[in-house]
Amino acid sequence: MTTSAPGNTREPTATSEVDAVVLGAGVAGLYQLHQLREQGLRVRAFDAAGDVGGTWWWNRYPGARFDSEGYIYQYLFDESLYKDWSWSQKFPGQPEIERWMHYVTDRLGLREDIQFNTRITVANYDEDRGRWLVHTDQGDVVDTQFFISCAGMLSAPLKNIQGTDDFRGELVFSSSYPAEGLELAGKRVGVVGIGATGIQIIQSIAGEAGHLTVFARTPQYVLPMKNPTYSEEDQQAYKARFEELRETIPHTFTGFEYDFEHAWADCTPEQREAILEEIYQDGSLKLWLAGFGEMFFSEEVSEVVSEFVRGKMRERLRHDPHLVDTLVPTDYGFGTHRVPLENGYLEVYHRDDVDLVNVRNNPIAQITPTGVELEDGTHHELDVIILATGFDAGTGALTRIDIRGRDGRSLADEWGRDIRTTMGLAKYGYPNLLTTAVPLAPSAALCNMTTCLQQQTEWITNAVKDLRAEGKTTIEPTAEGEDAWVEHHEEVASATIVPRTTSWYLGSNVPGKPRRLLSYIGGVGTYRRKCDDEAAAGYPAFTRR
Repeated sequence: MTTSAPGNTREPTATSEVDAVVLGAGVAGLYQLHQLREQGLRVRAFDAAGDVGGTWWWNRYPGARFDSEGYIYQYLFDESLYKDWSWSQKFPGQPEIERWMHYVTDRLGLREDIQFNTRITVANYDEDRGRWLVHTDQGDVVDTQFFISCAGMLSAPLKNIQGTDDFRGELVFSSSYPAEGLELAGKRVGVVGIGATGIQIIQSIAGEAGHLTVFARTPQYVLPMKNPTYSEEDQQAYKARFEELRETIPHTFTGFEYDFEHAWADCTPEQREAILEEIYQDGSLKLWLAGFGEMFFSEEVSEVVSEFVRGKMRERLRHDPHLVDTLVPTDYGFGTHRVPLENGYLEVYHRDDVDLVNVRNNPIAQITPTGVELEDGTHHELDVIILATGFDAGTGALTRIDIRGRDGRSLADEWGRDIRTTMGLAKYGYPNLLTTAVPLAPSAALCNMTTCLQQQTEWITNAVKDLRAEGKTTIEPTAEGEDAWVEHHEEVASATIVPRTTSWYLGSNVPGKPRRLLSYIGGVGTYRRKCDDEAAAGYPAFTRR
C-alpha cells in the first residue's frame, strides 16, 4: 500500500468517495456519524470490532461495568432516546451496556453506514486537492474531505511483556477477552495488573478459579461501589430528571451530575471528617469528583483525604503487612491517578486460594511456556494468564495508523517528540483531521466520557457546518493557535499536583512517550465555554479556506 511519505507521492485509485470518514463506532463515533448524516453528508464509519460499542465491544472481561451511573452515561440530545431505555442497575454491566449501544444504533438507523471488522491503516492528506485518502486492511481506499477520529482514549492496548507467544496454556489480554468467556474452574489463574480493569476481573473470578495469583505493581486507591437494582419506580424517577440533567451535566467540573460542594477552609477538622465519611458511604466516585476540590491543588489537603481512604483500605485488609504494603498507595495522592470502584475486591486477598505477588521491586521478567517468571528467578506455574496491563492512552490509537499531513509529515513522529493539539480537536499541519478523546481535551481523567464526547463531536459537527455554510473546504489550527492552547493547558495542569505523579495520565506507562498530562483538567464546563467562544469568535485559532 503506497503512502505519501516524502519522496513517494503515488496513490492508488480510490475505491469510494465520501464527505467524511469516521474512525470508530463507539459512543463518540455513533453520535458523530448521526450528526454528520443529519447535515446531509455522505459518511462512512470504520471499526476493527465486529459490531458497535467501542470499548464496550472489546472489553468483555468478567466484571466489566460502568463506574459512571447509567443514567449519566447516556446521550442527552434526544429525550425519547433517553427515556425509552431503562437501566436495570445504577452501574450496569458490559452485556447490558452493549445492548444499549445496539439500541442506539438501530434506533438511529446507523448500521448501514458502518463497516465492521475493518482497521484503518493509512491516511494521507493530499494538499493539492484538500482531501484525505484513507486506506484499510480490507483493501478500501476512501477519498474523503474530512477524516474524523473517534477511536477512544483507551483503545490501544499495551503488549509489552516478553514471552506471551511462548505460553502453552491460555493467555488473553483484558481488551480482547473472548465473548464466550474462559473455563477457569480448577485451574491456576494469574492476573497481571491491578488497575481499574484488573480489579474488576480479580473480584469477579476469585471464587471461580481453582487458585488465583495476582501480580501487583502500582497500588491503587479504591472506593467501594454500591450498586442497587432499579425498580420501575427508580427508572421513572431518573427519567423524570432528564431536563435537569441535560441542563446541568455538561457544565459541571467533571461532567457528572454532582460537583464540588465543600470548601476546605470553611470546615473544621471534625466537619471535614464527617463530610468525607458521608461522601464515602455514597458508594460512587463522588469522593473523587465532588468532595474537596482543594485536594488537587494542596499537598496538605491531598494528604488528609488520601489518609482517610488509606485508613478505610487498611481496615478492610485487616492491617495485614504484606497486603497493606502491596495494595495501599503511599507515594501519590488520592485522585491524582484513576480511582477504581470495586465490590469486595480487597476482601478477595483474605481467601486461602488467592496469592498476592508484589512485583514493584521484583518485576516480571518474562512469560515462560508454563507460567510467569520474575527477575529474581521465582517462577509461578499457571494454566491461564490474564493480562490487564493498560493502554497507550490518548495517542496510541492514532500513532498506530500511518497518518500523513501536509508535506508528508507524520503524526506518529510528531507525537513521538511532543504531544500537542489544539483543544484536543485538531492538529496543526493536518487539515480536516478532526479528533475526539485525544490529548489536551477532557477525557478519561476527571471526565464522564459520554459528556465530553458528546460535546466534542457537537463542536466538530458545528465547525463542519459553519465551514460549508461559508463555502470553504478546509479547517486547520494555526501554529499560533496551537501554541496558545498548549501553553494554557500546561498552565492549568501545573497549578495542580496531578502532573507530579507517575501514571498513564502522563503517558508514564509507555517507555519513551513524551511526558505531558494527557487530559485537560480545567473543568468540563470551562472547556465547553472555551470551545463555544472559539466558534462564536469565528475560529481565530484556525485557518479556514
